Amino acid sequence: MGISRVICTNCGRDYPVTDNPYRCTFCGGVFDFQDPIFFNLDNIDYLQPGIWKYRHTFNIKEDVDAISLGEGDTPLIWTNIFGREVAIKCEYLNPTGSFKDRGSSLIVSFLKSCNIDKIIEDSSGNAGASLAAYSARADIELSVFIPETASGIKKKQIEAYGARLISVNGTRSAVHDAAKHLADRGNIYASHAYLPFNIPGYATVAYEIFEQIGNKSPGTVIIPVGQGGLLIGLARGFSALKKAGKTTKTPTIVGVQARACSPLWSLFMGGIDGLRFATDNPTLAEGVRVWHPIRGDIVLKEIGSSSGRFVAVDEIDIAIGVDEFARKGFYIEPTSALVWSGLRQCVDNCEDPVVVILTGSGLKFQDIS
Repeated sequence: MGISRVICTNCGRDYPVTDNPYRCTFCGGVFDFQDPIFFNLDNIDYLQPGIWKYRHTFNIKEDVDAISLGEGDTPLIWTNIFGREVAIKCEYLNPTGSFKDRGSSLIVSFLKSCNIDKIIEDSSGNAGASLAAYSARADIELSVFIPETASGIKKKQIEAYGARLISVNGTRSAVHDAAKHLADRGNIYASHAYLPFNIPGYATVAYEIFEQIGNKSPGTVIIPVGQGGLLIGLARGFSALKKAGKTTKTPTIVGVQARACSPLWSLFMGGIDGLRFATDNPTLAEGVRVWHPIRGDIVLKEIGSSSGRFVAVDEIDIAIGVDEFARKGFYIEPTSALVWSGLRQCVDNCEDPVVVILTGSGLKFQDIS
């Protein structure tokens, strides 16, 4: 199968590789792949490390060099929670401590192939730290816009990789706007929210889970959701496995948000009217504090296609989740801990096998209250 076109989802124009915009310069639309992910078991190259064994699914040219730090191949560990045997996918054990590494590897590989040597990004912490590590690996200069309230540990991690850190006073949306201001003036914006190139990297989580539970699809996957890139990647990965004839079904996906900032949950529960009661407030789960998810419509579509749902979690339950996971040996940041309450809320309706994804390491978080 050939390389899929990358097009504007609004007007259908091709992504202009010569300019590398973060969104369509004609209509402001978001870019995405025209074709679904193609998966072929025979094309997996087990001589390649981590996610790069699935290179044939990445929609990149053969001459693109892999910028890799060994991302992927994270363990799947079974444990009993709420009386159910649940599989824990430990994405916090990626090289920089979060699942973002799977996407950063592909974005940076693509940008490096375009001879780009200077980029900007905005982040609540994990995406910035991840992109900083892979940019350092590729010898690309990076500036990261980040909320002043973000974990100091994440800020130090970004700076340690040699990236320039720009703290912004205000909401996560204000940080995003600051980055867009520069991007609209010609800077290359390596946005993990706008660019689609990270999504096939996130889809590799699906392939790994499929293999780790015995070459079958899980019944339910529970995942924290902010922008929703990982959820989209998972859904597309499992769909690719089904299309390839490796499974007859795809899992039900449960997306979990912090109630303090839960626009997708609000839309799912009450439609547009539901947003009237939604808030954009500080939360321990800083990684999912996203008031305006760029691909929110696609996220909601994928949830609907999987017969899934969104649930919202209160701050006290986030803190409980951190402690409960730690007592089972999983040291994670509060964003990941959302899934503890998420599982509790839907455990009676989850089809086995149940997989819970832990997205970020507890070593990267400090109490900012």
